[in-house]
Amino acid sequence: MRDPVELTVDVTDAVGIGMAAHTALTVFLPDDGALADPPVVCFAFPGGGYNRRYYSFDMPDGTGGGEAGYHTARGWIFVACDHLGFGESTIPPDDLLDLDVIAAGNDATVRHVMARIAAGTLVEGLGPVPDAACLGIGQSMGGCFTVVAQGNHETFDGIGVLGYSGIHTVVPTRPGQPAAAWPWISRRSKLAAPKIYNLAQLAASQGPQLGDAESLQKAAQAGEHPFQWSFHYDDQPADITALDMKASAGLVDPLPEWRSATTPACGVYMVAPGAVALEAASVRVPVFIGVGERDVVPDPWAEPKAFKSAVDIQLYVCPRMAHMHNFAHTRTRFWARIHNWGEGVAAQRALAG
Repeated sequence: MRDPVELTVDVTDAVGIGMAAHTALTVFLPDDGALADPPVVCFAFPGGGYNRRYYSFDMPDGTGGGEAGYHTARGWIFVACDHLGFGESTIPPDDLLDLDVIAAGNDATVRHVMARIAAGTLVEGLGPVPDAACLGIGQSMGGCFTVVAQGNHETFDGIGVLGYSGIHTVVPTRPGQPAAAWPWISRRSKLAAPKIYNLAQLAASQGPQLGDAESLQKAAQAGEHPFQWSFHYDDQPADITALDMKASAGLVDPLPEWRSATTPACGVYMVAPGAVALEAASVRVPVFIGVGERDVVPDPWAEPKAFKSAVDIQLYVCPRMAHMHNFAHTRTRFWARIHNWGEGVAAQRALAG
């Protein structure tokens, strides 16, 4: 793998939020002469609280470059992206962002990068790569934005929805503990005056009530982080798990490389039932549904029903893996499954001409 290249893309016109906006991305390239045939460009989007380094950081037993390194070693061009409101991308005020705006920024980013890859102008040393297969994978909230981008803009030739439900995303707490409660907020309402549909359930809940960074941090500081059981499998290094959960609770400075200091408030929309139902139902390209055996997708085997227009849907439930897939000891099995799927999408696309 060659040295990664850091870039920014101006998405001001695409998102139309009344201020200048850019996305930040890192391009990982295979070695000279190692580009896959047919060529594949994979765009990867992180979840809430994480940044694009989630796809390139190494666990202590890693072999170099994380998931980005895995795919580029097998010939892919891999582009890890920060959404608007995350990492090193523009951080607009929360009232300017919603799922559609963030998806529009991601779509503009992908189209800009793909045009430059086709023309051979993206990075020095990479000649024109015309007609490459364009894949989009997103973990957790990144999966939500990927579904919305595909539904709204038909951005990709195939999408990988990783640890996000097209039906209803539910973050489970440790067995024996009261379930966490999330507000079900209509995307038709503004967060300044949200339309909440489950007020009775929230009032009756005995578990932590989550919906914003402050309430989450309060719950985490009162005991075990509400996400720990679902986010990190038990056999992972305890120090890495503790560091990640402390970062989520605002107890670490500086943040670990994979963490984002910001997550836009509009992310709370994604945990309502049917939050992206229309977009998911309209997806026509191949879909890969990937989850850990402990994740935020209550019934993985029901997920294909969300993608009613797709005729090529694959499901993988990875053993000994929780929601934060790239921390798991079994992560290379997960990456291999994604890679095999992506190669299949590219091959089928080439056959279709």
